[in-house]
Amino acid sequence: MGSRVPEVINTLVQLGKADPGLKDVAVADGPEVTESTAPNWLVIGFDGDPSGESESAQSTSEPSGFGTRREEQFAVTVAAIANRGDTDIAAARARASEIGARVEAWLQADPSMGLRELEAAVQTMRWLPDQTDQGASAVLLLTVAGRAFT
Repeated sequence: MGSRVPEVINTLVQLGKADPGLKDVAVADGPEVTESTAPNWLVIGFDGDPSGESESAQSTSEPSGFGTRREEQFAVTVAAIANRGDTDIAAARARASEIGARVEAWLQADPSMGLRELEAAVQTMRWLPDQTDQGASAVLLLTVAGRAFT
C-alpha cells in the first residue's frame, strides 16, 4: 500500500526552506542532529520533543474507484518552536504563532501544495509553553491534515 505522506512532508520542508518570511528560522525535516543554536525552528514531521515518543504522521486509506485507487486521509505533525533567553512567555508564544502562521498561509494559498489530487489544511493546534533556567519557550504543534488519492 502506497502513501502520500512522504511526499507531503518533503513538500512542507521545501515550502519552509523557500519562504522568505522564515529567513531567521531553522527549518528541519524531522529530528536533526545539529550544532545549530537557532532560537526559532519549524520542524516538519516531529513534535520537537527529543525526550518523548514522537509521532511524525499517520494515515488511513480505503479503496476508491472500483478498487483501482485508494483515498488516503493523512495527518502530519509540524512544530513551530520559539526559544528566548528571558522569561517573556508572551513573546515566545507570539513568535511561535508567527512561525506557525506561515504554514497556514501556504495551505490557504494552495491547499494542494502543488501536488496532484491532494488537499490539506491546518486542522488542529496545541500549545506547549515552558520556562527553564535558559528562558521561556513556546511550541505550537500543528496538525496538517488532508486527503489524497494514491
